[in-house]
Amino acid sequence: MEKQRILIMGAAGRDFHNFNTFFRGNPAYEVVAFTATQIPDIEGRRYPAELAGEGYPDGIPIYSEEELPELIKKLRVHQVVFAYSDVPHLYVMHKASLVNALGADFWLMGPDKTMVRSSKTVVAVTAVRTGSGKSQTTRYVGKILTEAGKKVAVIRHPMPYGKLEEQVVQRFATYEDLDLHKCTIEEREEYEPHIDIGMVVYAGVDYEAILRQAEQEADVILWDGGNNDLPFYNTDLHIVVVDPHRAGHETSYHPGESNLRRADVAIINKVDSADAAAVEAVKAAVAANNPGAEVILANSPITVDDPDLIKGKKVLVVEDGPTLTHGEMAYGAGVIAAEKLGAQLIDPRPFAVGSIKKTFEKYNQLEKLLPAMGYGKTQIKELEATINSSPAEMVVIGTPIDLRRVLTLDKPAVRVRYDLEEIGTPRLAELLKKVM
Repeated sequence: MEKQRILIMGAAGRDFHNFNTFFRGNPAYEVVAFTATQIPDIEGRRYPAELAGEGYPDGIPIYSEEELPELIKKLRVHQVVFAYSDVPHLYVMHKASLVNALGADFWLMGPDKTMVRSSKTVVAVTAVRTGSGKSQTTRYVGKILTEAGKKVAVIRHPMPYGKLEEQVVQRFATYEDLDLHKCTIEEREEYEPHIDIGMVVYAGVDYEAILRQAEQEADVILWDGGNNDLPFYNTDLHIVVVDPHRAGHETSYHPGESNLRRADVAIINKVDSADAAAVEAVKAAVAANNPGAEVILANSPITVDDPDLIKGKKVLVVEDGPTLTHGEMAYGAGVIAAEKLGAQLIDPRPFAVGSIKKTFEKYNQLEKLLPAMGYGKTQIKELEATINSSPAEMVVIGTPIDLRRVLTLDKPAVRVRYDLEEIGTPRLAELLKKVM
């Protein structure tokens, strides 16, 4: 029989995992191309031959998703696999309609085909949207497990922005490891907070190889999801974080709704800063779509290193990039803290340069805050130049890391931090105890 010719639509994450776990070495299929979106400058590369395996001596080319219609025709594609996350359901169906109109099948692969089984206990933290609070939840879970005497390895959803053949398995235990692997701001934001509390983080490209190495030093694997993607591993406890600041999104974005429906535990986060009616709407959505899930309400308390430095000042607030871009939030913890302290928020758009300016043009919900875009050296320099060009008296850093470690700022800065706090009697420790 003729091999099925496959094109995988992705964003340098789920797409590679689906290939590695299902298509690599599968005689029934030939993956002829990947397409890429969401992340700047990831198209134009190749999935390397040493990772692609037998049958791909030249690797697999990665194109821009904008070329999808031409690629389906030129490469005689039979099936298109959609393999990235945090997109509206309507968006997914428009892509399906385009693919079908060109004669190809449109395929949303189920997680059972791509999940890898571990010999250790696996706890997964996922979300219904980017920016719901996965990282603070993962830290909270990690502390509970560590205090229970367990050795924990955090495995983070992929962010392979560099040379893929050099990123097969990455282990981060110190800041020096971050420098060694030339991590971007986005990567540092996910890894540093775990390192700060003494946990080891793994990431990379081949997630079965990553798992097997992590199993050598851990009692529990803690999956730290990216965007609102499904876990890469079979789970013993699946936690989903739901955001009442975006009530309704829990059932209107892919694949966040799948996480909501599959999870054992739903944490409704940010209750302390959300509208009470929105919290009730989200509780009703959880009950309607996953009535068996344990529901935990949680606050996301915000702390400022030195509040007096912000009061009454002209400030430039810098927030987590992905939360504001494809996460579609118009504010974050930094904005909330600055407004509570009576600061005057500066509009950074007049001072934006290069790709930062283009980011504002694309995401027009952003006004008096700056997304910490940093997917490469050039963009990091453009972020630095945008901050330094502004007339701010103080920079409010609302990102998960201290940007002063990677940027040279010519003005003072203060950090805003946020954590997870269960409301009422803590229950998560008991639920974790059952699976441990």
